[in-house]
Amino acid sequence: MGEFWPVADVLAHLAGRWRVDRTVRDLASGDEGRFEGATVFRPLDGGGLLHEESGTFTWQGVARPAERTLRFLPGPHPGTADVRFADDRPFHDLDLTSGRYVTDHPCSADLYRGEFTVRDADHWHTVWRVAGPAKDLVLTTDYVR
Repeated sequence: MGEFWPVADVLAHLAGRWRVDRTVRDLASGDEGRFEGATVFRPLDGGGLLHEESGTFTWQGVARPAERTLRFLPGPHPGTADVRFADDRPFHDLDLTSGRYVTDHPCSADLYRGEFTVRDADHWHTVWRVAGPAKDLVLTTDYVR
């Protein structure tokens, strides 16, 4: 299927440890930052995965520890996921059965548009475009097993 690698079961595919390399570009200022670290997808009681990301974020020459936690719950259809923040607020849906998926997340007056691409069993990629009155960003992330 060319550059996309279909995933029959997104939760089974994501389970485990991934190396993370992310660039963050502020389109308004031209500033660019970088996050380097790891994401671990662990089984959740009752089904789904706990996504724990940790590493170092460098912005304007200053490196700081950074982390985030998400919950990937079974979605409404086989192979899909319902992605939620750690406090259970909805984030976005995810369907990688074709190997590529685009989704939106409104956040106050800004809109996050995410594109997910699976390259093969050990590589996937996301691009989040954030646009609105508060932010004008592109976040590009590569995940490698």
